[in-house]
Amino acid sequence: MTEQSPAGARTVVVTGAGRGLGLAMARRAGEDGFRVVVAELDAERGAEAAEELRAEGLDAHFVRCDVADPASVEALACAVRELPGELYGLVNNAALANGVGGKEFQDIDIEVWDRLMTVNARGPWLVAKALHPLFGPTGRIVNIASDAALYGSPRLAHYIASKGAVIALTRAMARELGERGITVNALAPGLTEGEATQAVPAERHDLYRANRAIERPQQPGDLIGVASFLLSEESRYLTGQVVAVNGGFTMN
Repeated sequence: MTEQSPAGARTVVVTGAGRGLGLAMARRAGEDGFRVVVAELDAERGAEAAEELRAEGLDAHFVRCDVADPASVEALACAVRELPGELYGLVNNAALANGVGGKEFQDIDIEVWDRLMTVNARGPWLVAKALHPLFGPTGRIVNIASDAALYGSPRLAHYIASKGAVIALTRAMARELGERGITVNALAPGLTEGEATQAVPAERHDLYRANRAIERPQQPGDLIGVASFLLSEESRYLTGQVVAVNGGFTMN
């Protein structure tokens, strides 16, 4: 069991860390010796996740955050500022993904389109905008994109557009933050088993199953090692890149 990080430890913020991939990445960051901030919209889920991590001997703090709300994001920044040590890492994981597919692009409601873009594309920008002044002399930002934006999955136009924006934002931020020693990369998962993908139509699961080089279903654990690397010192000269982890469903 990893001991709790000391008062001067570096902090990593993970948005949407109340469950699934976000929680798995927060746990790994804690195991890697970072203080972890579980930034989660669902207060009950976020508090339980932080308590779960603390029970495992990790240094975890819960802050409720709605990445679509600028005031909530600023409150997150204030909470992080109060923690001892320096901010070192940010994982922009929070996103809307449940039940977003099914309609062709011309049938998507404007309100649905705007809501998805607000959370998935504007959200990571708002969080990075609020937190980047708190970074120390170096740092890591990992934006969670999706391989759907690389493949062009049908009947997901608004989701693909939002995750494509995350990829473009990653490259722009990498250019602007590089002189400060802050790297910015995007992690693009494939269709990952979990609560967030239970409502995904069977045909998409079949598509991935038939076209992966590695045929077994993708699990959150398949991503956390790559996320850990992108947050580590070893990735200090890697920036502006999109790392697709999907068992070879797409190949750059």
